[in-house]
Amino acid sequence: MLVVSLAGSPSQRSRSGVLLDIAGDWLQRRGVELVRYGVRDFDAQDLLHGRFDSPLVQRFIEHVEAADGLLIATPVYKASFAGALKTLLDLLPERALAHKVVLPMASGGSVAHMLAVDYALKPVLTALKAQEMLHGVYAVDAQIGYAEAGRPASLAPELQERLEESLQQLSAALARRQPPHDPQLLHERLTSARWSI
Repeated sequence: MLVVSLAGSPSQRSRSGVLLDIAGDWLQRRGVELVRYGVRDFDAQDLLHGRFDSPLVQRFIEHVEAADGLLIATPVYKASFAGALKTLLDLLPERALAHKVVLPMASGGSVAHMLAVDYALKPVLTALKAQEMLHGVYAVDAQIGYAEAGRPASLAPELQERLEESLQQLSAALARRQPPHDPQLLHERLTSARWSI
C-alpha cells in the first residue's frame, strides 16, 4: 500500500506537521509505504502561477495518482485551511483522488475551529473525487508538544487515542480498497470471451 502524506502548513515549525509526522510514522511501522510532501517543498512561484509543468508538481501528481490513500494535515487560519495548501490542491487533476482513501487532519488554537475540517477542507477533497473520506482528526494546539532537547514530539493521551482510532480506520479502508479497473484488461477479456446466441 502506498500513502501520500501532505503537510499543509507554510511554517517550518507546525503543530499540524507534528500530527502528520506521528500519523505517518504509525503507518510506516505497519508496513505502509509513505511518500511525504509539504507545501514548503514547492516553489512559491510554481504554486502562485499554477505551473502544472513544474518537475516537482509533476512528481507530486504522479505519486498521488499511484497512491492508495492520502494523509493530509493543515493548520486552521481564519476558520479555514491554509491557503498555500488550497493552491497546491488546485494543481491536481479533477479526479485526482478517485479510488483513494483520505484521512484529513487539522490543528487550531481552540475547539471553535474544529468544523473547518468538515466545512472547508472536506468539500475540496470531495471535489477531487475522493473515494472514501474518513471522519478526520481535529487537534487543539495545546494537545501537541514539539520535540525539544532530546524529547520526541508528543500528543495528549486523548488526542493520541483519537488519532490511532482514525489510523486503524484508514488501515482497514486501505485493506478493503478495490483497485481501479484496468481498461486494457477489460478489453482483453471481452475480445477473448466466447459469445453464444
